[in-house]
Amino acid sequence: MTAAAPTPQVRVPNPPPQAPPGLDAKMDVLLGWGKYGVLICGLAGLGICAGQMAIGRKNRSTFAADGATGIPWVLGGLSLAASASAIVGVFFQ
Repeated sequence: MTAAAPTPQVRVPNPPPQAPPGLDAKMDVLLGWGKYGVLICGLAGLGICAGQMAIGRKNRSTFAADGATGIPWVLGGLSLAASASAIVGVFFQ
């Protein structure tokens, strides 16, 4: 029986992320607009949930319950948006 030949060690390149030249400022603006849009959607979502709860207070309890169950989803989306850069940063260190 013959022993297997040792395999050579291959170094796989792992360069850090780098924006194409001239794209840094444009991406910062685009990400800023996205963050602003998420904040507006979060504010609208909380307002809609509050409206559902206020409207459904009398004789429409399921409408109020739908508004109340929507609040964790809105807060979860806002929390994810707030921590997105930190989450992505973990994978690109």
